[in-house]
Amino acid sequence: MRLPSSIFVSVSLFTAETTAALYLSSTYRSDGDQIWQALTLLFTLVPSVLVQLTLTFIHRDLSRDRPLVLLLHILQLGPIVRCLEAFCIYGSVGRMEEPYVSITRKRQMPRRGQSEEVEKQVGQAEGKLFTHRAAFARTSVIQAFLGSAPQLTLQLYICVLQQNVSIGRGTLMVISLLSIVYGALRCNILAIKIKYDEYEVEVRPVAYLCIFLWRSFEIATRVTVLVLFSSVLQLWILPVVLLNFFIFFLYPWVLFWLSHSPFPENIEKTLTRVGTTIVLCLLTFLYAGINMFCWSAVQLKLNDPDLINKSQNWYRMAVYYMLRFVENASLLLLWYVFKTDFYRFICAPLLVLQLLVAYAMAISFMLVFYQFCHPCRKLFSSSMTQGLWDCSALICLVCYATEADAARSAEKAALDPPDTAGPIEKAPLDPANLDPPTYKEQVNDTSYDVANDTMYTMPDYTATYDVPDDTTQEVLSEMNGDVSHSLSCKA
Repeated sequence: MRLPSSIFVSVSLFTAETTAALYLSSTYRSDGDQIWQALTLLFTLVPSVLVQLTLTFIHRDLSRDRPLVLLLHILQLGPIVRCLEAFCIYGSVGRMEEPYVSITRKRQMPRRGQSEEVEKQVGQAEGKLFTHRAAFARTSVIQAFLGSAPQLTLQLYICVLQQNVSIGRGTLMVISLLSIVYGALRCNILAIKIKYDEYEVEVRPVAYLCIFLWRSFEIATRVTVLVLFSSVLQLWILPVVLLNFFIFFLYPWVLFWLSHSPFPENIEKTLTRVGTTIVLCLLTFLYAGINMFCWSAVQLKLNDPDLINKSQNWYRMAVYYMLRFVENASLLLLWYVFKTDFYRFICAPLLVLQLLVAYAMAISFMLVFYQFCHPCRKLFSSSMTQGLWDCSALICLVCYATEADAARSAEKAALDPPDTAGPIEKAPLDPANLDPPTYKEQVNDTSYDVANDTMYTMPDYTATYDVPDDTTQEVLSEMNGDVSHSLSCKA
């Protein structure tokens, strides 16, 4: 049985960040910065309460008679008690005979095209430790993206405004960054274990290193870009954040509505429909918070029984990183254009280049992880590089088709003559003047409208013919024949 080291890391980061935040809020209070003190406490206590609720929900403490544990959760000491309980369970393994043993079947990774199924006995103590690990994996994600990420953004913004980094603020920023990266790492591991639940997954240290570097560059770059943009355009940062948040919050609900699936009822048997809706809203809220700062490895699918999309969609990942790179570059460009003398001691072009290169390095480490270090890469239905290449080709094809349509429209507009003459209006007929015209009037009126459909008016050539009267009808019949013949030829 493995040592519950992940539980110890989660509780250590939670305790250290809470302690550092409380100390920093006290310094803000002594300095008279009540706004910074209130925001620091807000980003500390709200995720702490959510962590307590998550642990209580997963361990089903409300349906069990454990008043002391509930009291400790109310006092925000639940993670510490759970950690001690997990280590006590680990220390008691092997000292006494367990009354219950279950058998699980896991498939090994395919080797040479074959996969074997292995049976494993799971004792009661190991089952309890598995529940503790799953609970702390989820609380680490909640703490990271609903507490540490806003906290890091706030403290970095204060550092930019005050142009100094105190010891307490710097300590809190480092702990918050480690908490975010660790939460993103746990999110990646959690997604792998959920998607490949029937396989025995073993993550190697190289994979952990790639995920750590990938998430470190991605999150640090994103937070820095948001802080720089908000320092020069304070009023515009709120629309940018809200737009990002609501897009990712509503995206799973839109997909669920388009699927015409029934409302999920199998989340928890004891929950009512209102309770299920609240849980799903909190889940999508967390999903939006994750995607605000980095790519969420766990993709929600509300019409699935497990609420998780188990398919590997390379196109969605490629579109996300392309749009995020464009957004970061646009925000940095706006910061560069509207920056004030406040940044006169900073080489702005070099800083922009460093941030873009750092985000590109994050994408590079992500590619290395999925291509070479992913523990289940043999189970991929398609290669990641091929999927990203196909997505890039599709985007280029769409852009080329749009440009081609625009070029054809411009060419068609250039070839069509402008309609400047306008429609030709005919004068109304006067019943009093219905006498047949004389031959001279007929000949002089040669600027007639050809078939009443043309836009061009024929020139007015006036000619006078002196013809004897006995031949008038003959000449008129010949001219009518010529005109009819010319009209038929033009048609």
